[in-house]
Amino acid sequence: MKTKRLAELSMLTAAALIIFIVELRFPDILPIPGVKLGLANIITVYAVYRFSGKEVFLMVLTRVILGAVFSTNLSALIYSLAGALLCLAGMLLLRKIIPVKYLWLCSIIGAMLHNTGQMAVAVLVMRSAAVMSYYPVLIAAGCIAGAFTGICAQLVLKRNIK
Repeated sequence: MKTKRLAELSMLTAAALIIFIVELRFPDILPIPGVKLGLANIITVYAVYRFSGKEVFLMVLTRVILGAVFSTNLSALIYSLAGALLCLAGMLLLRKIIPVKYLWLCSIIGAMLHNTGQMAVAVLVMRSAAVMSYYPVLIAAGCIAGAFTGICAQLVLKRNIK
């Protein structure tokens, strides 16, 4: 990897991590665990359409691990990792069929995949399907947040291309 590309990925990772930490300070939108805007995903969605899958994977992995360390919530690492990796895998596949002008749609689907990954871990950890009662609310919130982050990422990418 060239130095310029590594520096750009490092800066994006740092920006995503800062956004994640700042967002932790926001009050909860809804009193339901797992519902948040996910503003750091603006960087991830942007990176999916700008870098290789391997590069974005390393960026996301670094952000999730450091985010768990800096937020001092290592127990949430498994939830975050499952959601982030399922989301990333889905978006990397989708970028091949969804053109950049519909990047926001890829972001919405990615957000739903993120919630699906987190719910799968919750069911396994809690050994109960009762937690699935949160799933419809998480999917609805994920669609709204995914649309917002996708539109933001699309604006950033559009500006970066010019």
